[in-house]
Amino acid sequence: MSNLTDLFDLTGKVALTTGSSIGMGRALAEGLAIAGAKVVISSRKADICENTANEINDMVGEDRAIAIPCNVGYKEQLQHLVEETHSRLGPIDILFNNAGVNPFHGSASDIPDEAFDKIMNTNVRSNHWICQMVLPDMIAKKDGVIVITSSNGAFMPSTELGTYAISKAADLALVRNLAAEHGSKNIRVNALCPGVFKTRFAHVLWNDEDGSERSAAEITLKRFGEPEELRGVSVFLASRAASYMTGEALIVDGGRVMVR
Repeated sequence: MSNLTDLFDLTGKVALTTGSSIGMGRALAEGLAIAGAKVVISSRKADICENTANEINDMVGEDRAIAIPCNVGYKEQLQHLVEETHSRLGPIDILFNNAGVNPFHGSASDIPDEAFDKIMNTNVRSNHWICQMVLPDMIAKKDGVIVITSSNGAFMPSTELGTYAISKAADLALVRNLAAEHGSKNIRVNALCPGVFKTRFAHVLWNDEDGSERSAAEITLKRFGEPEELRGVSVFLASRAASYMTGEALIVDGGRVMVR
């Protein structure tokens, strides 16, 4: 390894990313592609996935991104996603699980059972499913990286997003257990815990009812995050720069949790 740049080089790596057609997931995928990885863009809507893949390819100047739509709530669709990745790109080196849902805002006393189940199934069980589908590739190589998007909400209670926070805390436990089980095989598993970024998914958290940006006074940097600020984070977690990091929760939230 001749220079620092080599630590962040992902040339030739195959990266499967979920929930990556817009917002934070797109920014994570962009970072991987910029660093040289071949990236699968996946979310529910095929046309948006295709547009994102094309725009990433235009940005990096070559074909590094492909689109494979998938609804992570369905095990058979996840299996198709993995198999199609194998067919088109080969064994998977990097897995970024970013897909998630939050269909309910309000007190946990009021959440319908179907909303609770959807949050837990999509945000936790689907991560377990796809990790088990991809791990054989990494075990065979004795090398691999898995990143699960949790949230800074995993470290704080919430009177409006309680079930979402519970699901993200469960993701931390999933990360720890996967890291413990597969560390001896040189497979690193970490959690990314973002705060509020200015995305469509988090729109109600950074915009008020009138469409004006809310105050970011409780955030140490006094502003909400921009999705592009996650590009470098994804490269760090996926690359040899983080080769001695596993079972960790990397909080990227402008200082909201650690400096509150």
